[in-house]
Amino acid sequence: MLARNPVVPGTPYPDQGGRLETPGPPGNAQAALRKLQGRAVRMGSVRTATPAKVLVVDDDDNIRYLLHTATKHAGFEVADAATGREALESVQDWEPDLVLLDVMLPDLDGFEVCRRLREDRIEVPIIFLTARDAVDDRVRGLTLGADDYVTKPFSLEEVVTRVGVVLRRTGKLGGDSRLVFGDVEIDDEAHQVRRAGQLLELSPTEYKLLRYFMLNPGRVVSRAQIVDRVWQYDYLGDSNIVETYVSYLRRKLGDPPLIQTVRGVGYVLREPE
Repeated sequence: MLARNPVVPGTPYPDQGGRLETPGPPGNAQAALRKLQGRAVRMGSVRTATPAKVLVVDDDDNIRYLLHTATKHAGFEVADAATGREALESVQDWEPDLVLLDVMLPDLDGFEVCRRLREDRIEVPIIFLTARDAVDDRVRGLTLGADDYVTKPFSLEEVVTRVGVVLRRTGKLGGDSRLVFGDVEIDDEAHQVRRAGQLLELSPTEYKLLRYFMLNPGRVVSRAQIVDRVWQYDYLGDSNIVETYVSYLRRKLGDPPLIQTVRGVGYVLREPE
């Protein structure tokens, strides 16, 4: 059985009476998508003659709609599944190039879906979507053979960009590998950063930190989230490491300042007002 809506999103879906209907956005999904389209970050061109196929697996209708529409907007062909068993059938029948896989599903959880796919020697790239922020869960998913994970609540920009990065890394997608925010550009293939066309000399850690901010433009990220994504998992070093490297990065980026402090919460990449 194919996944729900195994077509390019935007194509009307047939209802039980044979009519063609385009599903409307549940909840505040449309507002979130307008916000996505207004952001200045992009992941590079993915609009090819044969778009990569992405299977979205989540039992939450609103999240599934958002992910479906955001990935379609980025140029992918998208299909949906709401359960683990639907996901397994869809991978067999539709042969996606990547799976966005929620961990908490009503029948088989995402870990079990991943385990069964790898047991059957199906090496489709998998990005886990998880509300479970424990280190053990993330390590378990990566150990089972997942390619990446995103923790809920997530930004749509981050998810779409990670999809592109994983597809390029696995040879499923061509195009460039740039992230752009305002006049700042990161080129992952060249491992270079430019602002207003000027090449910046960043250390490996500064590069990773800037990249994390540019994957989450306009989103306030905490010090703990930054440590987790830039320094990885259970870092036990200097507790002021984030403040130190943010200071380094601000100095190298120059004016006008883009990384702003949100007192008591963390930092945000935002255009100056």
